[in-house]
Amino acid sequence: MGSGHSHAALPGQSERPLWIALILTTAFLVAEIIGGILTNSLALISDAAHMFTDSAALAISLAAIRIGRRPADSARTFGYYRFEILAAALNAILLLLVATYILYEAYQRLGNPPEIQSGTMLLVAAFGLVVNLISMRLLSSGKDSSLNVKGAYLEVWSDMLGSIGVIIGALVIRYTGWAWVDSVIAVGIGLWVLPRTWTLLKASMNVLLEGVPEGLGIDEINEAIAGVPGVASVHDLHVWSITSGKASLTVHVVQSDDVADPQALLMAIRQLIASKYDIHHATVQVETTPCEQAIEGHIFGPAAGHDHAEHAEHPGHREHEGEKQ
Repeated sequence: MGSGHSHAALPGQSERPLWIALILTTAFLVAEIIGGILTNSLALISDAAHMFTDSAALAISLAAIRIGRRPADSARTFGYYRFEILAAALNAILLLLVATYILYEAYQRLGNPPEIQSGTMLLVAAFGLVVNLISMRLLSSGKDSSLNVKGAYLEVWSDMLGSIGVIIGALVIRYTGWAWVDSVIAVGIGLWVLPRTWTLLKASMNVLLEGVPEGLGIDEINEAIAGVPGVASVHDLHVWSITSGKASLTVHVVQSDDVADPQALLMAIRQLIASKYDIHHATVQVETTPCEQAIEGHIFGPAAGHDHAEHAEHPGHREHEGEKQ
């Protein structure tokens, strides 16, 4: 790796606002669960489940900043960024289970709604709204410079809407006596959380399965590289990400017969990949003739009729590793 090549976290990411927001959110999460049990309010418990996603998002953001500072080593050459994805996937699975239970409980309650202590419910929800507003204020200064902080900010912002929904439900119950409104609010919050949770789970699984990062098209990238002057063909193109915002690429390129300077061709391809697709960790292999990996259906083994020694001595191979610019 070149001296400028690094997987380290971006400098300047402050932990203090995240820590304060995490403490406030977690404290209120516990208070909301207790309040939901004492008041028989499923809406409060449902909002607590949503608040759980806020706490998890804040904790993941903190972990990503801290673990991202740890350098790559001989055992983990890409560093520890996958921890964030594993934690996000676990968070999504737990929340799916909680949201499913809340929807089932709400269905059970609609036929026989329990008595709701709307005064306490209103007080707890109002306190939650204040906590969300404070957390938003703490995170607002860093949301434009850090994707981690921005994600946490959006989580808190969406939970603020949930708190407003619970407050409205508490007021309706207080002045009309319609206890079934509590279950309706709980279902509304559950339906609000489920799509976002499913999106988080899909995104996490895509990273863990080393799928093409969202917003990038493998066919478009293939065509763009093939369009670079001096490129005869492209094969064995792979694009994946270690974690969100850190895409990697590997590709084999066959040069045209009239290419006099393969190094200049390599630099042109790297510049295209970096400038057009914001991929700065790329490995580009330039070849004079297609290697065995150009064979359709080639997988992780030697091609038929070839042994490992022949592969290593393939006359068309010119390996160049594109370092992070």
